[in-house]
Amino acid sequence: MANLNKVFLIGNLTKDPELRYTPSGRPVTNLSMAINRKYKTTDGKEKDEVCFADVVAWNKQAEACADHLSKGSPVFVEGRLQYETWEKDGEKKNRLRVIAERIQFLSRAKKETETLPEDNNDGDSEPASNE
Repeated sequence: MANLNKVFLIGNLTKDPELRYTPSGRPVTNLSMAINRKYKTTDGKEKDEVCFADVVAWNKQAEACADHLSKGSPVFVEGRLQYETWEKDGEKKNRLRVIAERIQFLSRAKKETETLPEDNNDGDSEPASNE
C-alpha cells in the first residue's frame, strides 16, 4: 500500500518567528499559523472557521523566516506532518506539527518578498523543542 505525507497550507503567522540553534548549531524556527476557512451551513448561513498549525523550519529556511517574517505575514507552506511524544514532569505529552519543506512569502513583511529553496528534511530532523 502506498503512503503519502504531504501538507499544503496558506495562512498568516499568529506571532513573530522564534529562531534558535540546536546544540549542534543547526538553525530551527518555530512558526505559528492561522488558516481561515469560510463555508455555508446547511441553512445557508456563512460561517468562519480558523485552524491553527505549528510549523517548524530548518537551516537556511529557518534563518530566512526569522529575518523576513513577522506576526501577520501571509505564507505558503509545503511540508509533512510529524507526530512527537515526550514526557515532562512525569506527564506524557504529544503534538502534531508540520515540518516545512518549502516556504514561500506571499507579500512583503519585514524586508522583501522571497521564495525559499526547498529544505530536504530526510526524516532525521531533530525535534525543534519540547515545550
